[in-house]
Amino acid sequence: MAVLQPDQYRNFTLIGHSGGGKTTLAEALLFKAGATNRLGSVTDKSSILDASEEERDKGSSIESAVAHFTHSGLHVNMIDTPGTQAFCGHAIAALAASECAVLTISATSGIQVNTRKMMKRARDAGLGAWIVVTHIDAPNIDLPTLIGEIQEQFGTECVPLNLPTGGGKGVIDCMANDSGDADFSDVAEAHTALVEAVVGADDELMERYLGGELSDDEAKLAAPLAVAKGAVVPILFVNSTGDVGVTDFLDTLPSWCPSPAIGLKRTLIDGEDETEIEPNQSGPFIGQVFKIATDAKSNMKYLSVRVHSGTLTSDMNIKSVAQPKGTRPGHVLRTQGAGHSDLEAAVAGDVVALAKLDFAIGEVIYADKGGTITMPTLPDPMFELALVSKAHGDEDKIGMALRRFAEEDACFKGDHRAGGELVARGMGEMQIRTYIARMSKQYKLEVETKAPRIPYRETITMAVNNVEYTHKKQSGGSGEFGRVSINLLPAERGEGYEFVDKIFGGAIDQAYRPSVDKGVRSAMDQGFLAGCPVVDFKVELVDGKTHPVDSKDTAFQKAGRGAFKEAFMKAKPVLLEPIVNIEVTVPSDNVGDIQGDLASRRGRPTGQDVLPGNMAVIHATVPLAELSDYASRISSITGGQGSFSMEISHYENVPGNVQQQIVAAYQKERAAGSS
Repeated sequence: MAVLQPDQYRNFTLIGHSGGGKTTLAEALLFKAGATNRLGSVTDKSSILDASEEERDKGSSIESAVAHFTHSGLHVNMIDTPGTQAFCGHAIAALAASECAVLTISATSGIQVNTRKMMKRARDAGLGAWIVVTHIDAPNIDLPTLIGEIQEQFGTECVPLNLPTGGGKGVIDCMANDSGDADFSDVAEAHTALVEAVVGADDELMERYLGGELSDDEAKLAAPLAVAKGAVVPILFVNSTGDVGVTDFLDTLPSWCPSPAIGLKRTLIDGEDETEIEPNQSGPFIGQVFKIATDAKSNMKYLSVRVHSGTLTSDMNIKSVAQPKGTRPGHVLRTQGAGHSDLEAAVAGDVVALAKLDFAIGEVIYADKGGTITMPTLPDPMFELALVSKAHGDEDKIGMALRRFAEEDACFKGDHRAGGELVARGMGEMQIRTYIARMSKQYKLEVETKAPRIPYRETITMAVNNVEYTHKKQSGGSGEFGRVSINLLPAERGEGYEFVDKIFGGAIDQAYRPSVDKGVRSAMDQGFLAGCPVVDFKVELVDGKTHPVDSKDTAFQKAGRGAFKEAFMKAKPVLLEPIVNIEVTVPSDNVGDIQGDLASRRGRPTGQDVLPGNMAVIHATVPLAELSDYASRISSITGGQGSFSMEISHYENVPGNVQQQIVAAYQKERAAGSS
């Protein structure tokens, strides 16, 4: 294996809105670089990156796909990602493997919701960025206006690195040329803007430039660092299917894409110690898992790993904070879409795959000393569907399938709620429906769906003292006896549960005091008002009595549970409801209707942004219970042009009239279940 140095690698992640041309561009790059012998196509279902049957049927990416090629003496690792918000977990996790994010924007549809979101995530994660304008061959496009919107949305550091020429049949390099013909704009102005953006990242270069002592070649050498610092975001133009700008993209990689040697350095966190990781092959091995996929035919699990330091070999022992004993990685693999080939070893700066291991997305694996590396921030999935098995006895298998999907998608969860309800939680209905379809096809498990219970919580609003409860049972044989007296006090929101033993002396034997805690914990999981978990309270055990013969662990658990219930009902209990931060993107003409609709859902506005293209973003907080039909409602109001995303914010007291309705519905359901 040829040993490459960190500056010989380039790693970039393709991001952007669905339909932006990410996969088509990636296929064109692979073909042009000679990594594939044909041009893969999303349209005719021959893409090697959209390899699954689901992706080919949908005509869009569902998972991230890793591929590689060589060009100009460089080894390039490229990660194609989904463009829909529903599968953003794959795209966000893939940012952890790169130094550069390549944002694609279609010339026909312009800047869309996920375009903005993914660019912000990439910049927040500290990556350098490129912008690639695709579909420049489409009719009736307005590229000058689009460039203006890009600079308005993402900053004036976004500067054309090339411009279309010859009616979109070619591009002209604005760094290599300070004059020439372009279909729009001015090559000389773009050249000057590029040079000034690059030197603006370095005070010494800026001084030399202002003194007329800096050559264009010297400025070009500084370009990758300027991109890494975010001082310049080069804009490129391509027609991927027409082979326009593809070679130029490849030729731009050496001089404008940051290498691991100068790009974002990740930080290893070990307790209070934080160490910047240097991409040194002779250093200790440190890598991070950013993707997990399961082969549908072999059922084999593959982990994609970014190597940040050292050398990874098949026979070394690797471990993590969660798995300190370690394991041998076995084969080290190079990934090309769904295909794999063997490697002797992987070195710092590379992206590889390992098979049959059980590390998680985001987990740091290492040979000697490790810790954690902060992942790009992932949104909390808030869309939910309750799942009911069509076949009796399949519940455990369904739970296992959901856990498998959650392993692979960091923005998908499957868990049991109080009362045994199985809930799938994701970024949207499309994501959950996709996994339900996969579960049916791959695991032969069929489910029905229904709206889930809202995850309310119960708590108390006042303290009560010296609530006594006696559990006594005597029906022949060994009896049961336990008497406890407790104080119940409210805690601050988010503090959880605390048990305090305040007994002085031997009113209750020391061995039975933890049993009272157990009894409280068993009762708090399902609550007493509406069957919801009880949160944010403190129990003080202050007195009680033990029987020399009949007292035992179970008796004091029951006494603790009974005392807690009585105290809870005296402490002015209330329901808490989840409040979400919602971000609604709509045409400006629909802002008033959307605001009115949110107000009718007990929503409170928190801000509004005006976007290019006559669009607006409305920010608000809304009770989650009011949003069950929101996807269809926003589509109806905006004619399908609106979209929204939401993340959990906090819990608040449910209004009294709403609480009465929830409690009444719970009691009715409970009575029906017991009849």
